[in-house]
Amino acid sequence: MSATTTNDRLVRMANQIALFFRSYPEDEAVAGIHNHIVAFWTPKMRRDLEGYADEAGERLDALVRKALEGEPTTDSPVRPATRNPQLAGESASDAG
Repeated sequence: MSATTTNDRLVRMANQIALFFRSYPEDEAVAGIHNHIVAFWTPKMRRDLEGYADEAGERLDALVRKALEGEPTTDSPVRPATRNPQLAGESASDAG
């Protein structure tokens, strides 16, 4: 598989994440996208997407571009246990 094909898949995946967060206020959406990519993508995937962002141009959602710029200034709208697999189960209780 060529690097372009792989990078196009990363763009498509990142855009799908942006689509999920689009209904939130922009700063929360950007934080949610950023946190999802950091928590669930490998460092290579993140580097490849960042390196391909300019070439992808308008095909890469503007929210994803903002999410790639650095640490977000707002919290993600997603609960901590679902945005970071290392936190799964923390503060969870079955005791209704």
